[in-house]
Amino acid sequence: ILGSKSLKNFCITWIMVCIALCVILLCQLLLRSQDQSAVIERSNNSLDMVEMSGFVCGYISCVFYLGSRFPQLYKNFQRKSTEGTSYLLFALAMMGNCTYGLSLVLKMPATESFRTLYFLHHLPWLLGSFGVLFLDIFVTLQFLLYRQRKERQSGLVALEVEPLLVSEEPA
Repeated sequence: ILGSKSLKNFCITWIMVCIALCVILLCQLLLRSQDQSAVIERSNNSLDMVEMSGFVCGYISCVFYLGSRFPQLYKNFQRKSTEGTSYLLFALAMMGNCTYGLSLVLKMPATESFRTLYFLHHLPWLLGSFGVLFLDIFVTLQFLLYRQRKERQSGLVALEVEPLLVSEEPA
């Protein structure tokens, strides 16, 4: 496990990389819009720099998005508890990822030749949404498993928090 300082440095580095990629993509989009008169005809199968940047950003997003669930899954597993974790957050994220992924699938073209190209162009977002949905199922299982374990343990041991008799001494 990474120490807290190295984890912080890792996160800062990745944030800087993402910011740099976004700035590069924005500059490319601005240059592209200014130079519409010099557009060279290209084939449908080739990718220009802006599209390639979009794919790179999509895959980086997919990695971050999928990676976002592993720390929570691991922490829950280590503690054998989901205490302090909002299940509503995961339930809403599951619904959002399910509907987003379905919107991509349902929008798929009817023609087989276009379907393959569409699928490849949307692969990072499909992997991100359905992959995180799959990982959120494991978080849901942890909520169920650890809730049952907590209920069994709390039924066995009743701890007294406050004393039954309180001495009343004048202040």
